[in-house]
Amino acid sequence: MSTETTGTDLRARAEAAVDHVVARLAEADRPEVFIQVRPREELVDDMMASLAAGGPLAGMTLAVKNNVDVAGLPTTAACPGFAYLPDRDAVAVARLRAAGAVVLGVTNLDQFATGLVGTRSPYGAVRAAHRPDHVSGGSSSGSAVAVALGICDLAIGTDTAGSGRIPAGLNGIVGIKPTLGVVSIDGVVPACASYDCVTILARDVRTAARATGVMAGGERTRPWPTDTPLDAGPGATIAVPRELVAMAPGWAEAFSGAVDRARALGYRVVEIDLGPFLAAARLLYDGALVAERYEAVGDFLDSAPHSHPRPDAGIDPTVRDIITPARGITAVDLLHDRREVEALRAEAVAELDRMGAAALLVPTAPFHPTIAEVKADPIALNSRMGTYTNFCNLFDLCAVAVPTDEIDEGDRGTARFGVTVVGRPFHDGPVADIAAALSGERRSGAEPFVPWPLSAGAPAVDLVVFGAHRRGGPLEHQLISRGAAWRGPVRSSADYRMYRLATEPPKPGVLRHPDGAALLGERWSVSPAALGTFLDQLPRPMQLGRVTLADGTEVVGFGCEPTAVTAEADDLTDLGEWPIG
Repeated sequence: MSTETTGTDLRARAEAAVDHVVARLAEADRPEVFIQVRPREELVDDMMASLAAGGPLAGMTLAVKNNVDVAGLPTTAACPGFAYLPDRDAVAVARLRAAGAVVLGVTNLDQFATGLVGTRSPYGAVRAAHRPDHVSGGSSSGSAVAVALGICDLAIGTDTAGSGRIPAGLNGIVGIKPTLGVVSIDGVVPACASYDCVTILARDVRTAARATGVMAGGERTRPWPTDTPLDAGPGATIAVPRELVAMAPGWAEAFSGAVDRARALGYRVVEIDLGPFLAAARLLYDGALVAERYEAVGDFLDSAPHSHPRPDAGIDPTVRDIITPARGITAVDLLHDRREVEALRAEAVAELDRMGAAALLVPTAPFHPTIAEVKADPIALNSRMGTYTNFCNLFDLCAVAVPTDEIDEGDRGTARFGVTVVGRPFHDGPVADIAAALSGERRSGAEPFVPWPLSAGAPAVDLVVFGAHRRGGPLEHQLISRGAAWRGPVRSSADYRMYRLATEPPKPGVLRHPDGAALLGERWSVSPAALGTFLDQLPRPMQLGRVTLADGTEVVGFGCEPTAVTAEADDLTDLGEWPIG
């Protein structure tokens, strides 16, 4: 095939992909979702380059919340008078583009990312994807609806108080809010700089995780610790609120259904007092912490006139009323509330530790109001919306929101219901693993769910096991308890022999031998610190050393002392694997 023919075919594929997106955009007929869409020819050129180069996100379309810079498109933060034209992408956008994502355009939001309803924008209230008379949730409203309507594959949001998770929950999609600082916020208009986080929205956990792994890491980001856990594993303990508050009729029952699903999947469920979490959540807006919002855009709001000749050019009055009073907050007030947050965090995390909980499960949103209801009572309903999200970044927690159910609300229609899995900082892998299980994406024997922190640079060591530590084996728990992640089956090179050792429980003795065979094993990934504790407690005659795989690569794997193999030991080499079960 000639280069010319290949180029023609590539352009045809790119045009077909772009035209499908453009048609879906027109079919959806939601002018309030995007603030600006890039011209078709630019999209086709970028799609051709993406398909030609490949990459983990090749051919995927990306929408970007318009408080995140995209080179050549005005960044408005949903305030036309604030707009500026960036000459380069935000770091998060640049990383996704480098992996093959094609930026479709920039999306509407609650102005200055201040809100959880999606209605505070001069570009129009963003309507829910499946309930157009209801709010979409905010502030990442346009991004969430663009994904939920199938216009794009991925969308960037931001999340300070729940702005990525709430619209994910109300529109029946997935939102990943990583640990603070592991994704660069360079090129992001700040809301509360200490608590801002760039998030990913997608229709399933695997896609969202793949994109988050691309977006995270790199210079000027928070380094992953050497004891980063990668997986929760089956049977992990999940904490749930002892008492739910602010829930609409039928929503508490939907949450109970999600908890029952967790139990059915084998998770151990314990109840905790959510009081410290809820107390911190109230401080985000009702206390001095809102001073950070004034620090971000207060000077602009103070210098801008209170009214504009054009209705689409002004400042949202609710946003102004939230932010500008914070000019009077003193440093003493701010320090006091930050210390209060730290005290509440210590109390909350201690309770999770006491219960041995790997994660906390909460409703993503407690209700779904109509646009008219929010217009009538914008502050109180927005505050209620953040009941189960506001505390997350204050406590330096990570989270994944997933859809789990639908609720028939009678004359109001059908609501999308979702839950959020919340974890300690850098526990992003275990949290995503549990979220994938709850959403039905992870099943026994399925393709390995690769923890996205591995792609983002979290330190890890591959470990190959051949016997009792394999999935379903009696010692698998030793890996699971250390946050190890199963990566799938592997085979050794054809020069190993396997024997049954007289240990309790029985273990395979694997030795290199010229007259050997390719042995079936499993690859796991584990943090360096966890591997160190594993090695420290490894009983004789077991050893860890270098094992050569069938593809020629060398990894850490199990072996044994040669003297442990006696004449009486059963030779299992011809079986090619250790029998499990």
